[in-house]
Amino acid sequence: MHVLRHSFASVAVGTGATLPMIGGILGQVRGAKRTRSCREVVNQHNNTEVTMKLHLLGTGTPEPSLKRMSSGYLLRVGEDVILFDLGPGAYHRLMEVGVACTDVTHVFFSHLHYDHCADFVRLFLNRWDMGAGKVPPMKVYGPPGTAQFVERLFGPEGAFALDLTARTQHVKSINIYKSRGGVSPRLLPETDVTEIKESDVVEGDGWRVELANVPHFQPDLICYGFRLEAEDGVFAYSGDCGPCKAMHELAREADVLVHMLSRIAGLDVTPEALPDAMSHKDLAALGRDAGVKTLVASHVTARVSRDNVRQRVIAEMAEIYKGTLIWGEDLMEIVIGEG
Repeated sequence: MHVLRHSFASVAVGTGATLPMIGGILGQVRGAKRTRSCREVVNQHNNTEVTMKLHLLGTGTPEPSLKRMSSGYLLRVGEDVILFDLGPGAYHRLMEVGVACTDVTHVFFSHLHYDHCADFVRLFLNRWDMGAGKVPPMKVYGPPGTAQFVERLFGPEGAFALDLTARTQHVKSINIYKSRGGVSPRLLPETDVTEIKESDVVEGDGWRVELANVPHFQPDLICYGFRLEAEDGVFAYSGDCGPCKAMHELAREADVLVHMLSRIAGLDVTPEALPDAMSHKDLAALGRDAGVKTLVASHVTARVSRDNVRQRVIAEMAEIYKGTLIWGEDLMEIVIGEG
């Protein structure tokens, strides 16, 4: 098994790729009847050159950390810039990898724990403010409650209502808006939010996303895992997830699976936590059984990251999973399908 553990790394995975050993209509949601393959969707958009590049923006947990921001993953597919979750600090990482807020086209929320969505506030407001009326609203997808979440932040009576009123009515803000190329009147931000359910498929320009309900904090929060298919490869993301059959299906023969790793098999945890988090041995077995080519361990706690613990975890996972294991760190870049 190849193990990659190195900050700021850029690697390629996919058919024929090797790694060094160094430690469709845009936004359309339809029913999940699999009447068309990913390639058929891609061929509808054959004028678009589809490439896939993954950036790990945040690989940590709710625990405050200067090394690991909270969950956030950026996937470039052709001309689309897609975010899967955006927890505290992940927006800063987005800027560090050179992506402007106005570049983001789609956001998928796995669930509404704050460590997966809190930086959406900054992204949304910055994108509207810097966009100066020239960029379309982001397409936002998430579980039940997402529309209310966005409305309570940015709606007419939302948390930022006073701010938005000032920026659309005060002469100083209007002048700044015009200096960025905006044309009066300055309008309040538009939203394009779709609450998705397990039977839905989201189709974009040369890609499609399937989702499944995965065990984490139900019934208080609905939590999803995702599978994105494009011509260059398959990306799967667990959100926060315990062992389940649904994740095996989403991860089936994926080029890259990003999965939470916050529990070590054999260490004491409360019985209530067991269904909600994957142990390192369970995760290795998932990667093996699903035929995953590259497994990225993320959502890593400080306890798991300690040198002596990490080394043990990697060694024990290597006994089970024989593919490429990446110990995720913020700002890693993974090119999918090159080689």
